[in-house]
Amino acid sequence: MIVGAGLVGQYLCEKFSSEGQEVILIDRDKEKLQRLERELNILVVHGSGASARVLAEAGISKTDLFIAVTDSDEVNLVACFMSRQYDVTTRIARVKSEDLLMPGSALNEDALGIDLIISPDWAMAEEIIKLIHVSEAFDTAEFAEGQVMLLGYTVHEDHPFIGLSLFELGRKHGTQQYVMTAIIRDGETIIPRGEDVIQAGDKIYLMVLRRDMARVEQLFHFASRLPSRVFIIGGGDIGYMVARQLEELHIDIKIVEVDEERCEFLSENLAHSIVLNMDGLEAHDLLEEGIDRADLVIAVTDSATTNILASLLTKYHGTKRCITKITRHDFIPMLDKLGIDVALSPRQVAADMILRYVRRADIISVATILDTDAEVMEVTVPDRKRFDNVPLKDLGCPRGSVVGAIVRDREVFIPSGDSIIRPGDNLVIFFTKDAARDVEKFFNPDA
Repeated sequence: MIVGAGLVGQYLCEKFSSEGQEVILIDRDKEKLQRLERELNILVVHGSGASARVLAEAGISKTDLFIAVTDSDEVNLVACFMSRQYDVTTRIARVKSEDLLMPGSALNEDALGIDLIISPDWAMAEEIIKLIHVSEAFDTAEFAEGQVMLLGYTVHEDHPFIGLSLFELGRKHGTQQYVMTAIIRDGETIIPRGEDVIQAGDKIYLMVLRRDMARVEQLFHFASRLPSRVFIIGGGDIGYMVARQLEELHIDIKIVEVDEERCEFLSENLAHSIVLNMDGLEAHDLLEEGIDRADLVIAVTDSATTNILASLLTKYHGTKRCITKITRHDFIPMLDKLGIDVALSPRQVAADMILRYVRRADIISVATILDTDAEVMEVTVPDRKRFDNVPLKDLGCPRGSVVGAIVRDREVFIPSGDSIIRPGDNLVIFFTKDAARDVEKFFNPDA
């Protein structure tokens, strides 16, 4: 049961219903509900998620997973609180208030009886910081308590590996230091095999150990490094949280914010950042402040239009890289063609957090892959005979999936086909949407 038909709620409805889950969506917007009922295989209920009557009529007593993701903290919290009267297995609420998110807060998950409190803004800020540390990548995810990294890179036209097959790359690199888990080409996700050839414009996903990241980047002629000069366009919650963390890295930061009162808050609460009270689309003023010499521009205003135009403007004037917050997930392919380096969608980040709670207990972590039909999952190998001391090449994983890393007794390694699988191992698996049910059934034969 999902309360709230905003961007996050719609995405989750689409995700769960496509996996065969029975989904009930509650919202006060009747027209939106009617449209979503036509487009998706879901049940809809018109009304407030903070109404006990509406929840009862919607079938709260039969609900396993309850997610409240409206724009109102109060509605989300009241809805979750009322769901406590029923035998709901998992409750998730989206909130914006910092009081509910700060470590040690009296109003935490335990006190409120909620399994997970999520904030897309906080999650977005964390994602941006990760991408800043891996500046050549456009996407990143962590597994095995941060020991394994999944990194997405774009293969530009001058890349020396264009025309080489994965088999030739393996021969060139020798020892196994990475697994290429996917190639995204013209919007299609390819689980690569030895004969697949790298082409210009491909987006490749590499599974690497964190400790080997620099070495693998060197092999692939990528060179991530921390930026020296950063412009943040938009001094809202995301911009403020990012600036606060970047200050600890001793990076020169300038924040562009049009609201004078917000500028005063930023000036009072940031130690070293320079706050500029101006419009993020004023090219002349931005150039005077040196945005053309910036290593990175982060556009995170509340307006997707402003973020996109500001990113295009700064790239035109010479900014090396930009990270852009968008609200329309379907814009991502277009923005890539326009030269915007990284486009982040709050609903995608929120979905990553929620998906960890909808999988079975032996699935440790899940991440969705931006602008693809793929996911990555960390799963524990069950104690069954067919998984006992079996070489990976003989395991028979479902078509459309690939094992990128193995965790055993807190030790992590990148596997080859001869690597032995044992019960209790954790496998980090990359798979397409079409293979999702097969992968889950493979590791959960009783499901």
